[in-house]
Amino acid sequence: MNLTLKVWRQKNRNAEGRIVEYQVKDISPEMSFLEMLDVLNEDLLHKGDEPVAFDHDCREGICGSCNLFINGRAHGPEKGTTTCQLHMRKFHDGDTITIEPWRANAFPVNRDLSVDRSAFDRIIQAGGYVSVNTGGAPDGNEIPIPKDIADRAFEAATCIACGACVAACKNASAMLFVSAKVSQLALLPQGHAERKTRVENMVAQMDKEGFGACSNIGQCAAECPVGISLENIAILNREFISAKATSNNLS
Repeated sequence: MNLTLKVWRQKNRNAEGRIVEYQVKDISPEMSFLEMLDVLNEDLLHKGDEPVAFDHDCREGICGSCNLFINGRAHGPEKGTTTCQLHMRKFHDGDTITIEPWRANAFPVNRDLSVDRSAFDRIIQAGGYVSVNTGGAPDGNEIPIPKDIADRAFEAATCIACGACVAACKNASAMLFVSAKVSQLALLPQGHAERKTRVENMVAQMDKEGFGACSNIGQCAAECPVGISLENIAILNREFISAKATSNNLS
């Protein structure tokens, strides 16, 4: 396939960015989207131009690093798929593809298509953990957990923190991400020790990072590559109201 790419280029987070048009030729439909970008960068390097910066790591749809906005959709046109698992057979010869970074104040652009998602890390540091005694690993069946609870916690835990929910939301809200992390631990007995302080601290940090408010549009769940449910936002709201009603933290 021969394709026209319109790629966001930006030298650093303080520089003004712009869309630059490139042509790529002889792209195999079996290539992944990131492999296609690798071909573009090889062409740019051969011409003596700067390659396009973009984030990637595992290229297996696990790490959440490959955060690209493709033709106006987070991760591209295929539902339930990360950018690295998107293949070029989803496009056609002669197509024009627009590629942009995530758009959110809390995700500043580092360079080109690479963004700083460390805001998510700070939210996790605020409360996305459990306190445990160190030493030998406990027996896996030491704490009985009903299967339906374990399944729901596992589904919440599949969040890969890619940020597609933020990019897709018109308010740039991180509620789906935060709710998945809160729900995962609130559902399990191991997470009950910090249950109240966790939700208070994580929501406070989310607001501090500058993410927008949730208006229940649902675009976050529609674009989530791993299918995190909106039910988690309802769980987060219940956890937050319950925590505030019995909290010593009046701020």
